[in-house]
Amino acid sequence: MRSAEDDVREASTRFYAGLNQMANGDASGLAGIWSHGADATTMHPIGGREVGWDKVKESFQQVAQAATDGRIRLEDQLIRITGDLAYELGVERGALDLVGERVPVDGRVTNIYRREAGQWKLVHHHADTSPAMVAVIHKLLAKS
Repeated sequence: MRSAEDDVREASTRFYAGLNQMANGDASGLAGIWSHGADATTMHPIGGREVGWDKVKESFQQVAQAATDGRIRLEDQLIRITGDLAYELGVERGALDLVGERVPVDGRVTNIYRREAGQWKLVHHHADTSPAMVAVIHKLLAKS
């Protein structure tokens, strides 16, 4: 018999598979793991906050348009569950090319999952701000 922690771990695996797909130019794999509610939120490593599934989806699509050759993995995973809510702590590590510049990924992360219709869905993703990613974005904005 599977435990709730096994199910959350599987949801996390699906999220990171989708995140890696996004880091290679295609954000479509994230739609199946995210809650599509107005309360879905994310805080990306480039700063800012997105609220509502439509904004969250759009933000991942924008990153996908600028990202290639990416690989992101979760290390030091810790999962805690209370009823229909679960959170996951860890460290994201890896790298991706963002508008042609290689950017390291190395930051703490918190993911919050909610059980919806018997499935664990991501309702919040918060990653530490990445100075390297912010620098690339500032360079890009300065050129435009």
